[in-house]
Amino acid sequence: MRHSREGTVLLTGATGYIGGRLVPVLEAAGVRLRCLARQPAALASRVSPTTEIVAGDLLDPASLDRALTDIDVAYYLVHSMGAHGDYRETDRTAARHFGEAAQRAGVRRIVYLGGLATGDEVFSKHLRSRIETGQALRESGVPVVEFRASVVIGSGSLSFELIRALVERLPVMICPRWVSTLAQPIGIDDVLAYLAAALHLPDGESRTFEIGGADQASYGDVMREYARQRGLKRVMISLPLLTPRLSSLWLGLVTPVYARVGRELIAGLKNQSVVTNPSSLAIFPIRPVGLREAIGRAIRYEDRAFALTRWSDARSSGGATPSLADARFRGKLVDRREIHVAVDAVRAFAPIARIGGERGWYFGTWLWRIRGGIDLVMGGVGMRRGRRDPDAPAVGDTLDFWRVEAYEPNRRLRLAAEMKVPGRAWLDFEVVPDGGGALVCQTAVFEPTGLFGLVYWYGLLPVHAAIFGGMLRKIAQRASACDRSGAC
Repeated sequence: MRHSREGTVLLTGATGYIGGRLVPVLEAAGVRLRCLARQPAALASRVSPTTEIVAGDLLDPASLDRALTDIDVAYYLVHSMGAHGDYRETDRTAARHFGEAAQRAGVRRIVYLGGLATGDEVFSKHLRSRIETGQALRESGVPVVEFRASVVIGSGSLSFELIRALVERLPVMICPRWVSTLAQPIGIDDVLAYLAAALHLPDGESRTFEIGGADQASYGDVMREYARQRGLKRVMISLPLLTPRLSSLWLGLVTPVYARVGRELIAGLKNQSVVTNPSSLAIFPIRPVGLREAIGRAIRYEDRAFALTRWSDARSSGGATPSLADARFRGKLVDRREIHVAVDAVRAFAPIARIGGERGWYFGTWLWRIRGGIDLVMGGVGMRRGRRDPDAPAVGDTLDFWRVEAYEPNRRLRLAAEMKVPGRAWLDFEVVPDGGGALVCQTAVFEPTGLFGLVYWYGLLPVHAAIFGGMLRKIAQRASACDRSGAC
């Protein structure tokens, strides 16, 4: 179904989880789409050529006036929970700026996704912030369609990846009280369907819709269903003495969730989140799937989703830490680093395209060779394969004990590890134009298997910090020494 009006649709939060998934849905529906981003270059590769990207910041009202010009419907899919400081105030300010700018621009409707909490008392700072954000948008006078969603089940969603990490890594789980709280989990595909369908509602006053899946279930039920579908035997022991603070510290150790984010998430789990007003089923032609199907879809599509989306810092051992608004949680441990170089993208990418093989890894190559020797002893491939072409890799090529999984000249190289490790590992390089130079982003990603995988990652943190930090500095130095053609 195509959008029923000629006006352009503005999407905020396109670098986040929900917004990033909504972009291709709207593009496939033929929507004239404009995305607002603080760093447009970081979004350019994720949208189709027909989608417009504009620079803007929700805390800069002037930039919002430019972004909202000629906009019919605007999606507000941002929050600041991962930010330091008082994120509730930041969220209120951002929503107020956006609503006022939308009113000045004559926007017909704002579509907002918030959180669902059952009952009058909301314990969680995070859930209070979600509700306050919706209120701030409505105060602008622009009609707001607000969806309040229960737990979102989808590869990459924060709640699901927390559950996934716990079940995959812990054969015995000590469960705090919040595990038994009742929710109404909803699949990501159904959330996107509701958001897209909001474009076609008739004009009118603000509306709030509670949305959830076909089944009511506790977090414990979700864990057990995930374990069943993965063929894992797990023991769950209830221990009500675990406080939110202790639980969040534990989550920060064994899952991809920062401890401070975990505290906010767990506080919200004290509230039931079940649908009490099913009006969405009468208004929209959407019948959400049940828990079993939602988890099955997430498991089936998780590798595809991981390949299509970007990584961000879920647990960094150093380097730059992107905003959690950009995060795509997926049970992985991440070391992400960035460095600015005063050369163009061609020169910045040249040493990345030539890494490995005879040239080595630019820093600590002897450590890489020791690791290759250990891999050979363990029955792995070691470093003996080198690389096919010293200058230009291709998808599928071997590169020492890595294999090229993605390659875009002068922009990106992603390597998948084929050495023996207790899990799966990737090394990703990306070059993004940045002002008069370029930003070189280096991301090491590890998906551990069991507790041994966690021990492996954390035990090597000092080594990783030295190797990855030194390698990025050497790449920057070599890039500066390249000529304009990329010859070094």
